[in-house]
Amino acid sequence: MSTNERPLEWIGSSYKDLMALPVEVRRLFGFALSLAQVGDRHDAAKVLKGFGGAGVLEVVEDDAGGTYRAIYTIKFSEAVFVLHCFQKKSKRGIATPKEDMDTINARLKIAEAYVKELRK
Repeated sequence: MSTNERPLEWIGSSYKDLMALPVEVRRLFGFALSLAQVGDRHDAAKVLKGFGGAGVLEVVEDDAGGTYRAIYTIKFSEAVFVLHCFQKKSKRGIATPKEDMDTINARLKIAEAYVKELRK
């Protein structure tokens, strides 16, 4: 790991959830996360609305099995925190379902608390 590469920190079940996704989806998400670690952004990474700024990003990938999302934050210099990986099952448009938004919010708070402890 180079000195300017931030580590990945997995919050909650995000790693296990990522590993349950199809191989090609995992490859794309892994590449996007590796770019985030060195301060770059994958073309498929977009700002997730509802978090006041560009600190929380989502990568969306479609395959024959459906639509998949990986949500991560680059708000902290200490690490890239992977907050949530899931298959979008809602049939109501492209909005992220409330249950998933609640998970993302809760895990972002965990990441914030972790960083606060690290900085002490």
